[in-house]
Amino acid sequence: MDALGKFSMNGKVVLVTGGAGILGAHFCEGLAKAGAQVAVVDVDTKRVQDIVASIGDQAAGFVCDVSNPESVSVCVTEVLERFGRIDVLHNNAATKTRDARAFFTPFEDYSLETWREVMSVNIDGMFLMAQAVGRHMNERGGGGVIVQTASIYGLVGPDSRIYEGSEYLGGAINTPAVYATSKAAVIGLTRWLATHWAKAGIRVNCLVPGGVSSGQNSIFSDLYSDRVPLGRMAEAQEMVPALLYLSSDASSYVTGQVLAVDGGWTCW
Repeated sequence: MDALGKFSMNGKVVLVTGGAGILGAHFCEGLAKAGAQVAVVDVDTKRVQDIVASIGDQAAGFVCDVSNPESVSVCVTEVLERFGRIDVLHNNAATKTRDARAFFTPFEDYSLETWREVMSVNIDGMFLMAQAVGRHMNERGGGGVIVQTASIYGLVGPDSRIYEGSEYLGGAINTPAVYATSKAAVIGLTRWLATHWAKAGIRVNCLVPGGVSSGQNSIFSDLYSDRVPLGRMAEAQEMVPALLYLSSDASSYVTGQVLAVDGGWTCW
């Protein structure tokens, strides 16, 4: 196979958690266009149905709460019944909780309940899904790929100056400590799994998006862009090629790595 052909996902079955989210929808569509069969997994039933309908026969939808062990077990079983195997897990699900204002509460007043709600999805969900799918990959004889989505704030601390006057979802925003902590944990889990399953031929890598334009006000967009060497926020679809690289045979000798798609944010 030539170098370009290694980017093909033809014949691959990919399970994408958070598949109905801001990035997830683009990931699912991009994987399908590259030839993959896609299991779109999310808690949002309506969005899952819409995305599957837009993709067509290459996709099937599954409703799952990744923070719930039983829900994860049922989901993986249903995906295997539908597709016969899972070649790639994209561990992508994350949450801003049921109450966005609680999520953005200043650190000094942050509640343990909200902290645990975020962690239950952002890291417990990663663990549960990786465990379930990794078990399947091992039982079938090894081989497979896991890509986990983290964030630049799993690599570096936030720059509080970009939040002065910034708004999102109807109110002031910041980068909560729980978000940064959970995303740093994703990177740690990625490296641990990469070494743990290397002998089984399972590659595990981490995709680290920078700030994606998704409804923030113009003040935030301007302040954020001024902090980025490339001078702008990312568009969601710009994350897709990096996922295709990490998911495909193009990265056959890559494991335990952290790929930042951030316009240079983490250079400074």
